[in-house]
Amino acid sequence: MRIAVLTETDPIEPRVAAVPETVKKFIGLGSEVVVQSGAGTKAGVPDSEYEAAGAKIAGSAEEALSGSDLVLKVRRPNADELAKIQKGAVVVAIMDPYGHEDALKAMAEAGVSGFAMELMPRITRAQVMDVLSSQANLAGYRAVVDGAAEYGRSLPMMMTAAGTVPAARIFIMGVGVAGLQAIATARRMGAVVTATDVRPATKEQVESLGAKFVAVEDDEFKQAETSGGYAKEMSAEYQKKQAELVKGHIAKQDIVITTALIPGRPAPKLVSEEMVASMKPGSVLVDLAVERGGNVAGAKAGEIVTVGNGVKIVGHVNVPGRLAATASSLYARNLFSFVETMIDKEAKALAVKWDDELVKATNLTRDGQVVHPNFQPKA
Repeated sequence: MRIAVLTETDPIEPRVAAVPETVKKFIGLGSEVVVQSGAGTKAGVPDSEYEAAGAKIAGSAEEALSGSDLVLKVRRPNADELAKIQKGAVVVAIMDPYGHEDALKAMAEAGVSGFAMELMPRITRAQVMDVLSSQANLAGYRAVVDGAAEYGRSLPMMMTAAGTVPAARIFIMGVGVAGLQAIATARRMGAVVTATDVRPATKEQVESLGAKFVAVEDDEFKQAETSGGYAKEMSAEYQKKQAELVKGHIAKQDIVITTALIPGRPAPKLVSEEMVASMKPGSVLVDLAVERGGNVAGAKAGEIVTVGNGVKIVGHVNVPGRLAATASSLYARNLFSFVETMIDKEAKALAVKWDDELVKATNLTRDGQVVHPNFQPKA
């Protein structure tokens, strides 16, 4: 069985889909691993480390893909890569399928079996494969670091001979994996932290980390979580009440970090222009949902915008990629844990169990068709 690890073609993607640790594990399962030259450079992994782990280095994507049964990537393969992948090969990546039906159709027509790591079900068995959690955890940490870097003051309270410096106030909006890590990081850095989320279960989590919970806790709030653990979209009436509460709170904050995303839908707007205008000069908003339209009015993907009152809106894209070495290491382990379930250890060959719940949940294309029920072509 031959496994290809490609260099990412997107200029904003520094991560890589395998690291020397996982290369050794794949070789231990009887695989031949071929890494495209330079694949790990931006993540701090030179070709020499892959070679030391037992991988072969290919000079081009075409050479790496030739005869490969399994292709590992961070992002969905582009048209040029698809043309070089052999029919019947398995491709595993973060596919970003929502709103990209044409790309899925192209993948199906190329004859590859595509698997989207971000569709992994959130069940106990799949925790070690959960790329959304592993990458969001890093994004939450980095959001606080980026916010602190743009904020012109210190975060912890400091008592000095020259006087006392008050602690910064940080408000986290959205308490999923990224939000929880942002709370923990901001607390470690000495800030006074508050947080909000529409899911009632998060209140206890927020308070357990030493932050204060802020939300309108009415009957709708108590029912605001899907069976999969995601936030439901709230009614206009609730959103209005919550916005009023948040509006007064945001005006007192130094740094606001927004993390709210609903799978397959544009990011909900949480911070209006009026709220941004109410903040003190020098305050910072970090929008982790900017690639999905953003939670903050005025946020721009890939830019740091300074609005009229001196408030900065940080819109970095691919925030986990800003910690490329760590993000790659975790992502590579997620990939290995999933791919290992597809390998017949006796035959040392790829043997996808098509009736496995993990396979059914993540498989997008197979035998020339888009097979995932969420992405069937509309009549």
